[in-house]
Amino acid sequence: MSAGLRRVRVRVEGTVQGVGFRPYVHRLAGDLGLAGFVLNDARGVVVEIEADGAAVERFLERLAADAPPLATVERVEPSELPPLGDRGFAILASERGAEPAAPVAADAATCDDCLAELRDPADRRYRYPFVNCTACGPRFTIVLGVPYDRERTTMAGFAMCGRCRAEYEDPGDRRFHAEPNACPDCGPAARLVGGWPIGTPRRGQVAQDPVAAAAAALDQGAIVAVKGIGGFHLACRADDEGAVARLRARKRREEKPFAVMAADAAAARELARLGPADERLLGGRDRPIVVAPRRAGAPVAPSVAPASADLGVMLPYSPLHHLLLGDAGGPLVMTSGNVSEEPIAHRDDDALEHLAGIADLFLVHDRPIATRTDDSVVRPVASGPAIVIRRSRGRVPESIDLPYPSPRALLACGAELKSTFCLARGRRAWVGHHIGDLHNWETLRSFQEGIAHFERLFAIAPEVVVHDLHPDYLSTRYALERDGVEAVAVQHHHAHLAACLAEHGWTGTAVAAVFDGAGLGDDGTVWGGEILAGGIAASRRVAHLRPVRLPGGDAATREPWRMACAWLQEATGRDPALPAALDGRVDGAALAAVARLARSELSPVTTSAGRLFDAVAALCGLCPRVTHEGQAASELEAACDPAERGEYPMDGLDPREAVLAATADVAAGATPGIVAARFHTGLAAATAGALAEAAGREGAEAAALSGGVFQNRRLLEGVALRLRRAGLRVLVAERLPPNDGGISYGQAAAVAAGGG
Repeated sequence: MSAGLRRVRVRVEGTVQGVGFRPYVHRLAGDLGLAGFVLNDARGVVVEIEADGAAVERFLERLAADAPPLATVERVEPSELPPLGDRGFAILASERGAEPAAPVAADAATCDDCLAELRDPADRRYRYPFVNCTACGPRFTIVLGVPYDRERTTMAGFAMCGRCRAEYEDPGDRRFHAEPNACPDCGPAARLVGGWPIGTPRRGQVAQDPVAAAAAALDQGAIVAVKGIGGFHLACRADDEGAVARLRARKRREEKPFAVMAADAAAARELARLGPADERLLGGRDRPIVVAPRRAGAPVAPSVAPASADLGVMLPYSPLHHLLLGDAGGPLVMTSGNVSEEPIAHRDDDALEHLAGIADLFLVHDRPIATRTDDSVVRPVASGPAIVIRRSRGRVPESIDLPYPSPRALLACGAELKSTFCLARGRRAWVGHHIGDLHNWETLRSFQEGIAHFERLFAIAPEVVVHDLHPDYLSTRYALERDGVEAVAVQHHHAHLAACLAEHGWTGTAVAAVFDGAGLGDDGTVWGGEILAGGIAASRRVAHLRPVRLPGGDAATREPWRMACAWLQEATGRDPALPAALDGRVDGAALAAVARLARSELSPVTTSAGRLFDAVAALCGLCPRVTHEGQAASELEAACDPAERGEYPMDGLDPREAVLAATADVAAGATPGIVAARFHTGLAAATAGALAEAAGREGAEAAALSGGVFQNRRLLEGVALRLRRAGLRVLVAERLPPNDGGISYGQAAAVAAGGG
């Protein structure tokens, strides 16, 4: 053996399974003339290489730098071994036996190479709805265990044909070790189920093709349940008002906007005003729903997004979606395949049962979905990273590091709305996919199934279970019913703060505005407009919005006019007269009854910023009653007049004068747009002032903005701009939602840091 020969064992950790990493290493070794092998194990990828020292060094330099686009290399650990005189380089079978710790890749949108095959009549995968390769396709939604091999995915039941097997075993092929590899001869198949009379497909479509037949039915006004990668969508023509209205009525979703899928970026630009950064978001490998300003004259029916200035737009991310959008010839509504308040359907039998009263047809396939996963939703912000409203398909289960390693395995159960869970061990935390609002048995069961799957996938047996202070949340009850674990409570708004700080790795003191709808405070009252000071482990309340009664408790969240009444009474000290904008929309006797409730100690006290938005929206006459969470605040933001520069005074986070000014302006004939803009500007100024004052007292250099209210782009940008001018570093959620979808990570971070 040559005196200059070296053999090095390299452990590679990160998202390196299911992303074409082993084939990449094989090609890199071939380019450099290295001998050895590569394999998956429970922690990631192991490589042994043998060659002269210069070639080994070139390999180590390029290993992470030239990694495949879907890979995330977190750690490369080389160690020297005695040379063995190997010849050739091989991909070996995965090692088993150790505890799984390798991150699982998220699902990735169809790549350009696969799209070219999908559209090529001469290709054997022409119009095959399940084309994929090592650079794209389903990952998390089909995986059952690690190491990531076909036998531990829902593709295990499909044996590769000879041609697919040859691709899989050919180091020069882009499907070399692509675990979901398949073709029409050996892979999953789609079919159309239902009794809708299907018309003639468009020119060039194949009549017996179920996707083409589904598109023909959509053209005729049908509602089609479409099985995608993470579950079912309910689809209809976005420009067909009759179909969209029927979908709303059947789904029992009265006003909440629907998402729209466009065939490509050019079609998306006809729907929404998209800048270059927005288009990069739209075309990312996760293909999220991007919430952007709706373009005037967009070819969508009025019922798609009533009372909203924005539109949620996404691009196709699976071959089946590309085919369907191409065949349909126009944008389609693509909304979650569920009945209102239930989890998204992801199994054929469940969909056929639960969506039978909504869908006319079912476009299904026989590749099982291991984990139901809704679409991720993001909202671009002009001055910073996009707001993540929902983190799910395409982003889960990417791990997020903890600034303080957890000495024990943790499960954090989150809150109630926009539920997620988080498992953590050492420095690594896995935040689960969006579950939904934990209000019923179906959603709780999805929550439990998700936790069990993650515990198996990452071999975590929790020793500590973290929960919210609220005793009536189903997530809290679940946590307290777990046997053999220590239960730890973390206050709701501190968890918001901890999530934001931990995501940025900020371990010093910070101040924070945590604005949301509701969370149980340390004093037993309903918080939601808090200024906190502290760190990841603990914080204290240093200021807050002026408290007001919540007349009727939860009824006030469904009827914002109640909060208008409560705030007027708080501002004047007497029972209010019926505001001008509510005349004819609220009964005088009902107003008097609510005024009595607002004086009663039977009504809880709240500092909620969300309920303040409700009050101002109702005073403007925008929505005295709502059908979904956050509706009033969303409509108030949408109404803002961009040319208005005035602001309502709100000294010391006391909104009383602002409420009176808004009421007077409406009575004097001011438009809702003027009132909404002045309210937003006044609240932004008051919030930034309170944070700057607190930062000065606490010696803090950073200010965090968290809680669901900071999904409001206008408020977020207004507060952040003022804080930066004051010399503070502004921290906002970037990888997680600022809403309750980030609570579970904050709970885990707080306990790992020694809090709770």
